[in-house]
Amino acid sequence: MKYIIVLGDGMADQPIEALGGKTPLMAANTPHFDELARKGRSGILVTVPDDMPAGSEIANLGVLGYDVHEVFEGRGVLEAASMGVEIKEGDLGLRCNLICIEEEKIKNHSAGHISNAEAAELIRFLDEKLGSETIRFYPGVSYRHLLVIKGGKKFLKCTPPHDVPGTPFQEVMIQPINEEGVETAQLLNDLILKSLELLKDHPVNLKRKEAGKDRANSIWPWSPGYKPQMPTLKDLFGIEKSAVISAVDLIQGIGVYAGMEVLKVEGATGLYDTNYEGKAQAAIDALKGGADFVYVHVEASDEAGHEGNVDLKVKTIEYLDSRILKPVMEAVAELDEPLAIALLPDHPTPCALRTHTHEPIPFVIYRPGDEPDQVVKYDEESAKKGGYGTLAGDEFIKALLQK
Repeated sequence: MKYIIVLGDGMADQPIEALGGKTPLMAANTPHFDELARKGRSGILVTVPDDMPAGSEIANLGVLGYDVHEVFEGRGVLEAASMGVEIKEGDLGLRCNLICIEEEKIKNHSAGHISNAEAAELIRFLDEKLGSETIRFYPGVSYRHLLVIKGGKKFLKCTPPHDVPGTPFQEVMIQPINEEGVETAQLLNDLILKSLELLKDHPVNLKRKEAGKDRANSIWPWSPGYKPQMPTLKDLFGIEKSAVISAVDLIQGIGVYAGMEVLKVEGATGLYDTNYEGKAQAAIDALKGGADFVYVHVEASDEAGHEGNVDLKVKTIEYLDSRILKPVMEAVAELDEPLAIALLPDHPTPCALRTHTHEPIPFVIYRPGDEPDQVVKYDEESAKKGGYGTLAGDEFIKALLQK
């Protein structure tokens, strides 16, 4: 048996008045999602413990069966693994967003989804101006970057910028949670304020302003941590050969620590315009090429949720259905082994809230030969009637693998 997980980041939502009280999953035209539901067994999955932040870093680790309380250190150090940046003993790694601040408030977490080239120029400029033997900035993808502080302490309260659009930025700056974190918090807040001064008149931002685009006029460090100690999927579940396909460093970094081959797809953007067909083909090729387990992650629905764009979120869900799940299901006949398919989001990203929530998410697992349940549609409400009931921890991955 081979296995594939197709994960639409942030797909789950709440009922929306503009959709007649339906969620985007309910409103979207998803014949292949529904076919999978008819053939498989559905359920509800708790991906984020109540005492941990409802982030993709926690949720995706949870989907893969990791004990997040044991292995999670921070988002930045996971992304560092994808970027090829070594986090050494004593290093503190943080995700470092480029964000847009207007009228002293956080306008958005993504600087208007700044391009890779523009962002890289700004991050390298900041590293030149603010970097030192103890402070280093590393460019990533779009607004997602890395900050490493040698000797930094992780005892900090950091607010993810996507949680607080419209909030005065000074109200949510970094706070120490004990005496050990005081110096690092002061350093990071000083870097935020200095970045505001340095970036406001940078040529990249002047051009963006002239073009009517949001400026990337501040950094925002968050999710601090040290190098994690994670077992591989082979260690945990005996999976010999696995691969991960994603546009974002976070998921690729999880893949590195999980012992998965990271497959890069040209044109994968992390947005609605990502290369869906390329991701699907990369997954099919990996399965044909000997991979036992493939994890396909698509960010687009999450970004639409953060923007509060209902129509776009519906469209991204329909794209996932027709441009990824359909070709994967059609390719089953080409494989030399049966293929088990799982479909789910990692967490909800409700358009009304524009941030992640802790609510359990709907999932469906199709395993050839297994008796289907009575569920015939894939959405938040239908999955509650599924044969798996409510799962948590490593119960989902064990149900897929039948471990």
